[in-house]
Amino acid sequence: MPELPEVEALAQHLRDHAVGRTVARVNVASMSVLKTADPPWTALHGREVTGAARHGKYLDLDCGGLHLVCHLARAGWLRWSDNLATTPPKPGRGPIALRVNLGGAGFDLTEAGTQKSLAAWIVDDPAVVPGIAKLGPDALELDADGLAALLDGRTERIKTVLTEQSTIAGFGNAYSDEVLHAAKLSPFATAGRLDAAAATRLHACVQEILRDAVERSLNQDAARLKAEKRSGMRVHGRTGLPCPVCGDTVREVSFADRSMQYCPTCQTGGKQLADRRMSRLLK
Repeated sequence: MPELPEVEALAQHLRDHAVGRTVARVNVASMSVLKTADPPWTALHGREVTGAARHGKYLDLDCGGLHLVCHLARAGWLRWSDNLATTPPKPGRGPIALRVNLGGAGFDLTEAGTQKSLAAWIVDDPAVVPGIAKLGPDALELDADGLAALLDGRTERIKTVLTEQSTIAGFGNAYSDEVLHAAKLSPFATAGRLDAAAATRLHACVQEILRDAVERSLNQDAARLKAEKRSGMRVHGRTGLPCPVCGDTVREVSFADRSMQYCPTCQTGGKQLADRRMSRLLK
């Protein structure tokens, strides 16, 4: 799933390549991707692209005050082309859900797999998109005191709190794994029970991991962002490989629709987490 660093990089790519161009045509290949009907997508035609922004994990293309907002979900992506195909994508065929032609250049919103969760809205104000309206503070804008206040009294696992967009915006499964590994915290630690030192360490790692990932992602070609993300991971997606910090084997906890990775030595005092949803530390 594209998370804060990748979406920020895509927004920067659109600022560099789309701003100043005019929307020649929008083609919708999958009607299910559009979550709004008024204004219609044709209202974007003829409008100049004036900006691009990120709201949590939402991408926002500003077309002269009318916004095309999208959430790439788990398997969605933005594919930019300097020579975009002029033939409209065929509805219901292939991964393309929506195409934005900017007079020769442009991009496709695509989604792999059979589970279709990619979503797009055309709105006058991004704040009316339900998911954006519910976002908590952006992960990169939280100071140490703000993070401590958000964690105070929370009884959920810290992994859950980090990935809850209404609490902290921008995190997903991958970077939450990376931050918890860097902070030497178990993903099953109770958020509200972290002591002051652990909370301070967590904040420092949030800033370090995310800012480094943003820096590495900026100015990358959009097609290379996924590979760049994977190359920077220490534990996420590395089950069975040695931890680059201590050499222990990276372990995994699998759930119905996702998994998380961690290092026992670095994060759980050497104990392995049971691989089931209601897991507790094995004794």
